[in-house]
Amino acid sequence: MQKEQLKTMKITHLAVCVALIATSQLHAGASVADSSKNKPSTPDEAFAYLKAGNERFASGVGIRRDLLAEARETSGGQKPFAAIVSCLDSRTSSELIFDQGLGDVFNARLAGNVVDDDVLGSLEFATKAAGAKLIAVVGHSSCGAVIGAIDDVKLGHLTGLLERIKPAVESASTKNKESCTSKNPEFVSEVVERNVKLQMKQLTEKSPILRELAANGSIKIVGGVHDLATGKVRFLADGN
Repeated sequence: MQKEQLKTMKITHLAVCVALIATSQLHAGASVADSSKNKPSTPDEAFAYLKAGNERFASGVGIRRDLLAEARETSGGQKPFAAIVSCLDSRTSSELIFDQGLGDVFNARLAGNVVDDDVLGSLEFATKAAGAKLIAVVGHSSCGAVIGAIDDVKLGHLTGLLERIKPAVESASTKNKESCTSKNPEFVSEVVERNVKLQMKQLTEKSPILRELAANGSIKIVGGVHDLATGKVRFLADGN
């Protein structure tokens, strides 16, 4: 009986040691979320904050978060520092790829990261009413919506959505027509980037509110492309 108790104690002790080692390694690789820290207060700070979050994600050292605690803290109000327009794709969740918590960023997600009147209205609220300092339009590699636009897919309401991407396809199709197909990864990548720029352009062309906020420096508008394989977002504004 004593031998079995001793064996059980040894196993328990070993399990505790393993847990402590794992915890120490986790602490070494990632910081803990501190809800007391102030969020970015300027557009440039917001951009730097967002880029730093993606660098953490792409490096595998994201901040450890107590999401339930964050839910309680933000239940009475929110103050996101950025609004992100991204794709519906299941692999492009903004909170994840930018290593943000609950209440940190607004999300507007439509296939192909397109901008329509509803997205414009949402962004006007996010910035003018709620105080977000940054709008980021983020496309991603091998975007299915972009491929659908290149292939001229017709499918219910999706047909109209893909029409919003067609100008990017057309502007990229000035080279050898034989290479301008969805089978050409380089062409798809070019259209993805052109589509990000196209959707960014819609923001200030179609919304006087966003145009004024951008002009007076109250907000910054940036674009980027998320690499699904590496997790890194290459921002078009600075070429990184």
